[in-house]
Amino acid sequence: MKKSFAVFGLGRFGGTIVKEFYDMGVDVIAVDKDEEKVNKYMNYATHVVCTDKIDEVILNRLGIRNVDQAFVSFGDNIQESILTSLLLKELGLSKVWTKAQNEYHSKVLEKIGVDRVIQPERDVAKRIARHIVSDKMIDFIELSKDYSIAEIVATEKLDNCNLEDLNIRANYGCTIVGIQRQGEFIVSPAAEEIIHKADILIVIGHNKHIANFEKKGV
Repeated sequence: MKKSFAVFGLGRFGGTIVKEFYDMGVDVIAVDKDEEKVNKYMNYATHVVCTDKIDEVILNRLGIRNVDQAFVSFGDNIQESILTSLLLKELGLSKVWTKAQNEYHSKVLEKIGVDRVIQPERDVAKRIARHIVSDKMIDFIELSKDYSIAEIVATEKLDNCNLEDLNIRANYGCTIVGIQRQGEFIVSPAAEEIIHKADILIVIGHNKHIANFEKKGV
């Protein structure tokens, strides 16, 4: 079944999400109080609404209960962000992701039951910092406070070793869920899969286990 989404707030972050959904052929409802922004994204959304007040009546008119997921991104308007997120959860939306401006905003969103709090500047800063510190880790995506997915480049140390002999899960507590090799992507590699130098290993696990593997295992 084709999924549908709703995006509240058409600033740089929300607008980019709408365009990405458009490129993927996904149905999306776009909402903002700024008429200029609404007009800007009119051709990218399935349905666009300009309103300076978001309440239960408006959300019901939008058929919000029928969308699979909502994104809330109201720039500096923290109050509007919190109230809209709360309304969406109270109306039974299973997934609400909201952009937070700061730690205080983030804590409030977590308390009202938002499924994921997004802090783009913080998340990008973390990824850049980890990439700069390690010449082996090329990307790092947080799944939660403690667990992440990392892309780690295999060095000479792992060249021609197979996954069974390395036993990374037992030795380091994390798991290789994929290998990217010269345009090829191997999903859930078999135990006998041979790793080659310069392979990009897709590793999932607790942050401290990934860090240990990156430091000692690669």
